[in-house]
Amino acid sequence: MLSVIIGGIVLLGVFALFGKLWGGDISGVAAAMKAFIPVWLMIAIINQWVGVTRADYTVFQELPILVVVFSVPAVIAAVVAWHVVKA
Repeated sequence: MLSVIIGGIVLLGVFALFGKLWGGDISGVAAAMKAFIPVWLMIAIINQWVGVTRADYTVFQELPILVVVFSVPAVIAAVVAWHVVKA
């Protein structure tokens, strides 16, 4: 679970980098943070699906893991986007 969260934070950094490169300014980073959240949700859902189909967990056993895995990077993205827009 920790490795997936760390992977999400690394992916968030990649999104921020590309947002800065393609956007040309800090507003590109904010847009990238907003784009990261639905992408990360899909990745977290795929992670849950793998846990259910490969590790023989039930959906209800995997649901709290989905919430944690999704929430940590998504909250970081939301906070960064909010600070960037505010600045």
